[in-house]
Amino acid sequence: MPIGSAQLYLCTDARARQGDFADFVDAAFAGGVDIIQLRDKNIEAAEELELLAVLAGAARSHEKLWAVNDRADIAVLSGAPVFHVGQKDLPLAAARSLTGSGVKIGLSTHSTEQVAAAVAEPGLDYFCTGPVWATPTKPGRTAVGLELVKEAAAQVHAAGSTRPWFAIGGIDLSNVEQVVEAGAARIVVVRAITEAQDPAEAARRLRAALPPLPAAGN
Repeated sequence: MPIGSAQLYLCTDARARQGDFADFVDAAFAGGVDIIQLRDKNIEAAEELELLAVLAGAARSHEKLWAVNDRADIAVLSGAPVFHVGQKDLPLAAARSLTGSGVKIGLSTHSTEQVAAAVAEPGLDYFCTGPVWATPTKPGRTAVGLELVKEAAAQVHAAGSTRPWFAIGGIDLSNVEQVVEAGAARIVVVRAITEAQDPAEAARRLRAALPPLPAAGN
């Protein structure tokens, strides 16, 4: 699917405690998740590649996307269609030189200045802004609140840009409407689905809370 058509983005760990990674990612895709990123600092490269092969298979069967976080070498070796970097990870040009032009690259942003840079950066495919609310998945990272979501919406509109962007950080069914009202049509979630008893149903309910996109992306 085109990255611009994606609205619901899920980050998950390896599900080592639950032991259900394959079933979990299949259920999440079935419920309406468009992109799943494997983000787990507690696994080695070989295990990550094995899990990414499972994730890739599920994505293909649902015609959805999957992503690698931080490590360009893993992204290249696994054939990931999406690669995500943070502000302190590989610079975009370096990441692009490793992944090639066929991979969609996304960037995390946490301030007005970083959002402005992401909107203006010609080589970027999407960006995320947050954390909207404090989250245990990013300990020590100060929440930016809904104001940065509003700022991102305003900057993208002012630039006449069609670049996809996602709000991230503590988003769940209890507050997703606030995020949408602030101007976001796309969200990244973690616990709202990873901690759900029924991941597919949680995904369906989150997806239903998002507004229709005005047009398909690139």
